[in-house]
Amino acid sequence: MPEPSTEQAPDPVGHVRIVYLGPVAPHWEVQSDYGDPEVIEAFRDRVLARLVLLPPHDPQFRRNRERVVRDAERENLALEWDLGFPEEGEGAE
Repeated sequence: MPEPSTEQAPDPVGHVRIVYLGPVAPHWEVQSDYGDPEVIEAFRDRVLARLVLLPPHDPQFRRNRERVVRDAERENLALEWDLGFPEEGEGAE
């Protein structure tokens, strides 16, 4: 009988932090701590294309955020969001 899969995802190839800058455009900045600069820059371009005119309270933001998350997973990037305020589900007890 085959054993259950205990395969772990490989270590991330880079790290990206997406920071909300505020209500005045540009709204977003994409920062990176490590990783291949070409991969990070291509990811940054795609993120900014999806979020360029969207503040976090815009309904379209949630859909585009999910696309950004899936893109980061495909690229095997560690993704962090800094929206400048606590998100739903964080610290709510």
